[in-house]
Amino acid sequence: MTKGFARAIIRSMRSDAVRTLDHPLAAAQLSVLRAKATPPNEFRAALQQLSLLLLVEAARSWETQTLAQESPLKAFAGSVLSRPVALVPILRAGLGMQEGMMPLVPTASTGHVGLYRDPKTLRPVQYYCRLPAHLAEREVLVLDPMLATGQSAAEAVTLVKGAGARRLQFVCVLACPPGVAELQRAHPEVPIIAAAVDPELNDAGYIVPGLGDAGDRYFGTL
Repeated sequence: MTKGFARAIIRSMRSDAVRTLDHPLAAAQLSVLRAKATPPNEFRAALQQLSLLLLVEAARSWETQTLAQESPLKAFAGSVLSRPVALVPILRAGLGMQEGMMPLVPTASTGHVGLYRDPKTLRPVQYYCRLPAHLAEREVLVLDPMLATGQSAAEAVTLVKGAGARRLQFVCVLACPPGVAELQRAHPEVPIIAAAVDPELNDAGYIVPGLGDAGDRYFGTL
């Protein structure tokens, strides 16, 4: 992709297209993920910790209900989530994000969408899809570390919406302008949450500077 084309895509993006994390802890964990020398065990830990921060940002818009409770000293008005949560990682790299989020939402249901990118066409090919029931009643997060070409993300969101999801967000570690533009084109109402937006894709469809293949680095299959 030429730099001129990338700049044109950046100019065409809405100013509110992506909510990014602006936090020192997020920046520190992202630096660990980017570093070529980070071994798989440290990569896994950093991805899970950063995913927890991304969950906090994504949940900012979730509704709560008041619940009467008592502290050791006095009654108080507590809060509970109004809706159950569903996490839908795109296999396989999205599993690392799901594992990082589960400690904060341990009752969340998990669906799985299996897509791989054809190395020649860069188009997504579906090989698996299993989603929780009653998605219309849930807060749903579709998870994938990289929003690169945006085609796999758009396909996954299409599948999840087709299963009934109404309150849906796409959460990633890194996005880039072509991926954001493609997901916006296909699903303009779906919010995108990312730790950062990198400037471009290379000819192989990888985000640059990026962090490499998140799945291979997470599972140690380089």
